[in-house]
Amino acid sequence: MELFDSHAHYNDEKFDQDREEVLQAIFQEGVTKLICAGYSLEASKEAVQIANAHQNIYAIVGISPNDIPEQGSDYEQILNQELQQIETIAKNEKVVAIGEIGLDYYWNKENKGEQKLAFQKQIELANKLELPIVIHTREAVYDTLEILKSEITPIKKGIFHCCPLNLDLIREGLKLGFYISFAGPITFKNAKNAGEAIQAVPLERILIETDSPYLAPEPKRGTRNDSRNVKYMAEKIAQVKGISVEEIAKITYENAERIFEIK
Repeated sequence: MELFDSHAHYNDEKFDQDREEVLQAIFQEGVTKLICAGYSLEASKEAVQIANAHQNIYAIVGISPNDIPEQGSDYEQILNQELQQIETIAKNEKVVAIGEIGLDYYWNKENKGEQKLAFQKQIELANKLELPIVIHTREAVYDTLEILKSEITPIKKGIFHCCPLNLDLIREGLKLGFYISFAGPITFKNAKNAGEAIQAVPLERILIETDSPYLAPEPKRGTRNDSRNVKYMAEKIAQVKGISVEEIAKITYENAERIFEIK
């Protein structure tokens, strides 16, 4: 059984001491492709470096809502400078999407305007480069959907990564042509709507991810997450959908290759 982890952060400092050892262990346990996700300019550069060093790792690059420049009169100028650099590194052949980008009102409520501007500008960049986008949204469902519906249309669509278990978001995201990626929270014992959320996503639009090193699934919750745990998401989805875990592994693998245009 081969697995595709559609979102992980091996550019995170939590892997600085043993990154290569972890990656080798992952590949030996059936995860044969993965996406290393950028979230800031520096993390995006590191994601590309990691992808370039490994045949079966790909990168996404972008500035997350939690990593945009600080508010100030020169905010847009600094943002544009960073996005020029993102555009340059996004031309690397291992870069398969712009992300993670979006809105996060859980951690940051005081800079909503700046977040929206960064989100829209990066959708414009993705359209320019003909790449899909990978969306991070937290406690910002309405504004996220409003931008996608009313402000700017992502040409290549994309993915709601670590998708909140919000049925309205999932249904509207699917209508907009997006894929839905599930992470550790679907396995949590206190997860609300997990079964309903999984059932709401057709098999041809579903992805699995770890979001490593964060959000380790049950039964590994509370530990540093890595891509070996993506199997637990596949198992949960298989259980809810009533099909084999091998089928879910194959379906999610093919879906990831399709949206990221990986051969």
